Order: sequence, then C-alpha cells, then structure tokens
Amino acid sequence: MATYGPLTRRAVFAQAWPIMLGQASIPLVGIVDTAVIGRTGDAVALAGVALGATIIGLIFWTFGFLRMGMTGLTAQAAGSDDKREVEALLLRALALGAVLGMILLALSWPLREATLAIMSAEAQVDTEAAGYMQGRFYGAPAALAVYAITGWLLGLGKTRHALTLQITMNLANIALDIWFVWGLGLGAFGVGIGTASAEAIALVIGLLLVGHVAGVGLPAMISRTPRALLTDRARLARLFAVNRDIMIRTVALLISFVWFANAGARLGAETLAANHVLLQFVTFAAFILDAFAFTAEERVGHAMGQSSREQFLRSIRLTGEFSLVSSAAMALAFFLAGSTIIDLLTTDQAVRDIARTYLPFVALVPLIGMPSWMLDGIFIGATRGKALRNAAVAATMLYIALDLLLRPSGNLGVWLAMLTSYLLRAGGLMLYVPSLLRDVSTPPAERRPAP
Repeated sequence: MATYGPLTRRAVFAQAWPIMLGQASIPLVGIVDTAVIGRTGDAVALAGVALGATIIGLIFWTFGFLRMGMTGLTAQAAGSDDKREVEALLLRALALGAVLGMILLALSWPLREATLAIMSAEAQVDTEAAGYMQGRFYGAPAALAVYAITGWLLGLGKTRHALTLQITMNLANIALDIWFVWGLGLGAFGVGIGTASAEAIALVIGLLLVGHVAGVGLPAMISRTPRALLTDRARLARLFAVNRDIMIRTVALLISFVWFANAGARLGAETLAANHVLLQFVTFAAFILDAFAFTAEERVGHAMGQSSREQFLRSIRLTGEFSLVSSAAMALAFFLAGSTIIDLLTTDQAVRDIARTYLPFVALVPLIGMPSWMLDGIFIGATRGKALRNAAVAATMLYIALDLLLRPSGNLGVWLAMLTSYLLRAGGLMLYVPSLLRDVSTPPAERRPAP
C-alpha cells in the first residue's frame, strides 16, 4: 500500500506539498465563512459564527484522535510490514467514528445549550451561534469518519489521496456556504449546514479513495479481515490507550482556544469579531506548517516501526528545516499583507481597527508556534500519547492562569497569553525528547509503555 524511497529533501517536499495545499484550503473555508457573513456588515452574525465555530471545534476535534492516532499507528504498522493490521486499523476507526458521530448528533441540543450557557456572549450572539452549531451537528457522523480516513491515508504516505479528499470537501463547503447564506438567506445556520453537507460528500469520496489504495472496496476489506484481528485485546488496548491520551491532549488545547474566544467575548461583540478575523491568520499558519508536521508524523512513525534511529533523526531534521523556512516567510507575509486581508474579511470599520491594532502579534505566531507544531508531529508519529497529554494539560493550565493575570490589560493581555501558550507547549514536550530518543532503536514488541 505504501511506498517509501530514500529520505531526502526532495522526498520530504514531494510528500509535504499535497498536505500543504490541502491544509491551505481548510482555513480558506474558514476565511470564506467569515467573509460570507462579514461582507453582510453584521458584526453580531459574524461574532455568532466565531463563537459557534469555536465551540464546534472543541466538540468535534475532541475526537481528533481518529485522525492523529490513526496516522501514527498506521505508519508504524506499515513500517513493520503488517498489512493486515493496516486495514484492521481503518475498520476499527471507521466503526468508532460512526458510533461517536451518532452519539454527538443525538446529544446535539443539550450540548449546544450547555456550551452556550458557559460562554459570556451577548444574547443576540448566542442566537446566531446556536443556528450555526445546529447545522454543523448534522454532519457529525460523516466528519468523524473523514477524520479516520484522512489519518489512515496520511499514515500510508498517500498525501495526494488525502489532498483529493480535502480539496473536494472544501470546495463543496465554499460553494454550499455561499448558496445557503447569500442565495437562500439562511445566515449563520446556512454556514453550518453547508459545512455538514460538504462532510457527507467527503465521506463518499473518502471511501472511494480507500478502495483505490487498498485495491478492494470497503465491503471486501471487511470480508477479508479476520474477526480475531479486529477484536484482538492487545491491539484494541493500545488503540484506546493512544486515543485516550491524544483525546485529553486535544481537549486541553481546544479549551485554550475556547478560553481565547471567551476572553474576546467578555470585551464585546466587536472585539470578539476582530479576534476571530485575526484567528484566521493563526489557523492558516497552523494548517500550512502542519504539512511538515504531518510528514514528520508519517516518517517518524515509519522509522519507529523499523526501529531505525538514523531514519528517525533524519526525518526530524529535514522536516524541521522546511518548517523553519516556511514559518519565517509566513510571518513576513502576515506583517506586509495583513491589513489588506483584514479589509477583505470584514466591512465593519470598528472590527477592522481592532484587528489592525493586534496584527503584529499575529505576525509572530508562525515563528513562535512552529516548534510546538513540529514537536506535536514527532510525538504523534511516535504514538507518545502520555507525553502529548501531559504537556498540553500543563500548558493549558499555565495559559489560563496567565490570561487571568493579564486581564486588566484587555485584549493586549489576551494576545500575550496566547503567544506564550505556544512556548509552554513546546517546552513541555522537550522534556520528553531524551526518553523518546532512548526508545527509538528498541523493537516495537520490546518497548515499555511510553512515560
């Protein structure tokens, strides 16, 4: 299924560019969502989408382990040349994603009401956010299944297939959002239901791509996979242990972004809307630089499966070089073109003025955030869930404490705390690097549980 050539800069870039292109289209959808609402001139509707998107991000990406855990586990199974386990991993993840997605859909009303009650936004903003969230919940089962398929494709190094899946979903999302909002006048709900519809389309395309990679369709894959392998206790235990820790890690990080949104909401709808506009820059930087982090996940996971210290270190060095250069270029682009982009995203002058004031902080995000994103990729590929969990929980707690301490500084304090959170995450993971290096050359079957 997976093919691996020499680990060179050319090979790393060839693997990363499809991810980069696909990842670039993800924040593009967020930018279009923002522009579709923002160009109406309604700051309350824009703030509602901002709040609703943040909450949905927290709820859905809580199950992001279906993508992240799958990449590392699949890459390690491929590195060990365990083809049956590669297919069994996908089937387990798809089943788990379908069940979790249906549970989310069934609990959509209480989840929506409870999360909005926790936030401190204005009543009108809550109404807009509720409409957006309800639309998104309809796509929960498909969204989680797409997470699993994407992780599996990335774990096999099939980045062009993953690009096809991502681009298809995002183009459908953009078209449907414009139709539902500008064409049908559905407002924030239209943005939500447009995304949900695109996720359903992506699931169909994803299953077709799986069949192309595996050589058989999903029914045949299920038929040829031994039931004993699917339900093997040791493999299931490892799957759930890795996923549990990555889930806790993800929740901790998403709480940071919810806290960030809530901090803006406390300062009024215009500040919340301005921070959401600026957050599109942050999201764009994270997604683009994740192209090299995702490449590191697959390459590191493959090296771990082979127990190759040489390949492990070379993977880190080459992906790190690309990530550093890209982060510097992106920081410069944000600084030079950020003001023009802000004007394209919103017509509200007050929102524009606030966003411009804090643009320099956003320009620093690619450089400050890059080490934490790269380390995430390395530890996800190595399936070191506990290290990811502990570093994220500690960083989130310290970030919240710092934000509270800086609250008298208003939105300045909000952004200073956010920038510091990236340094805290990177520092926490660095503490685990020595133990990871000691463990690389140990055969998988002989490895002790990761600390």
